[in-house]
Amino acid sequence: MKQIINFDNSATSFPKPPGVRSAVSEAVSRYGGNPGRSGHKLSMRVSQKIFNVRNRAAEMFAAQPENVAFTPNCTFAVNMAVKGIMQYGGHMIISDYEHNAVSRPVYALSQMRGVEYSIAHVTDSDEETVRNFERLIKANTKCICCTAASNVTGRILPYRQIAQLCKSKGICFIADCAQACGLLDISLDDGINFICTSGHKSLYGPTGTGLLITDGEYALSTIIEGGTGATSSELAQTPFLPERLESGTINTVGIIGLGEGLNFVRTKTVNRIFTHESQLCSQFIEGIKNVPGIKIYRSDCKHVPIVSFNIGDENSQQVASWLSDRGFALRGGLQCAALAHNTLGTISQGTVRFSPSAFNSRQQVHALIDAVRAY
Repeated sequence: MKQIINFDNSATSFPKPPGVRSAVSEAVSRYGGNPGRSGHKLSMRVSQKIFNVRNRAAEMFAAQPENVAFTPNCTFAVNMAVKGIMQYGGHMIISDYEHNAVSRPVYALSQMRGVEYSIAHVTDSDEETVRNFERLIKANTKCICCTAASNVTGRILPYRQIAQLCKSKGICFIADCAQACGLLDISLDDGINFICTSGHKSLYGPTGTGLLITDGEYALSTIIEGGTGATSSELAQTPFLPERLESGTINTVGIIGLGEGLNFVRTKTVNRIFTHESQLCSQFIEGIKNVPGIKIYRSDCKHVPIVSFNIGDENSQQVASWLSDRGFALRGGLQCAALAHNTLGTISQGTVRFSPSAFNSRQQVHALIDAVRAY
C-alpha cells in the first residue's frame, strides 16, 4: 500500500513519537491492574504510573494534580464541563467559531434543560471580539465557553481577554483547547476555569485520551456516576476529585501513552513545535496562493498551524479524495464545525484543511504543493 503522508493532524496526530508507541506496548504487557481499585501489587503499580502522568499534566497546565481528570476525548471533557455548570439552567455564551463538541451539547441543553444561549461573532479584531462577548452578558449568564483556536481556520481567539472579562463579571470560563494544547503556552494561569483538551492531537498521545482540568473555583454537577474506588459505601457520588469525574475503569493504556506524549512536547518545547509547523503552513500558503481559483481562509490574525482552502467551486471532499489518491491525507468537508462554516460562508462547500505535525517536513509539503497545482 502506498505510504500516506498525514496532513490531517488536527483530527489526530500521526505518526506518534517512538516513546508513545513503546509506552503503550509496555502498558499492555506490564501494567494490567485497575488503578485505585485494590491494594495488590498489580493495582498499586499502575496507580503510581497513572499518578505520574496526572502530575505531568498538572505541571504543564499549572494545575493541582487532583484537579486533572482523564476523559476519553475533548468532546467528553467539554460535555462534562458545560453540562456540569449549566445542568440547572441559566444563560451561556459561545462563539460562532465553535466545533460541534461545544455547539451540540449547548443546543441539547437548550432543548432539554431550558438553557438560554447566545452566539458571539468573532471578527479579525480581538478587541471587537471581546466586546461582542461582553454585550451578550445578561444577569443570569453563568458561563462563557469557546474555542481557544479554531479547528477550521486556526484563528486564535483572545482567550486571555475573555478570561479577564469572565473574572470581572463572576462568570465561569470554559475553553475548548483541542487545537491549542501542545501548540500554545496555555494554562490555568491564563484565567481559564476549565481547560478541555484531547490527548491525541498536539499532545501526541493515543486516541481515546483527553483531559478536563479545573482551577477548583467552580464545582461541577456530575453527568456520569459510578464506581470510583473512593467512598464506595455511599450511594452518593464521591465529592473528591479527580475520582468524582472518573467513574468506571479509566483508559490506563492510553493514559500511559499520553504521559510519553506530554514528555515529547515538554522536551521538544511548545514554541519549537509551533514554529516548525507554522513555517510549514507559510510554505504551503506561499506555494498555492497563486493557483488559479484558490481561496485561502486566513486573515492577519494569529493562528495555530492550520490552513483551510478551496479550489474554485470544487467540492472540498472531492478535492481531499483526489489528494488522498495521490498519497496525502487532508480533511475535506465541515470538520464538525457547522457554526464556523456558516460564519465563513462555506457551509455548502466546506473546506480542505491542511494541518501538519512535528513530524512533517518541507519536502513533504513541497510534494503536496505540486499535487494541488496539478489538480
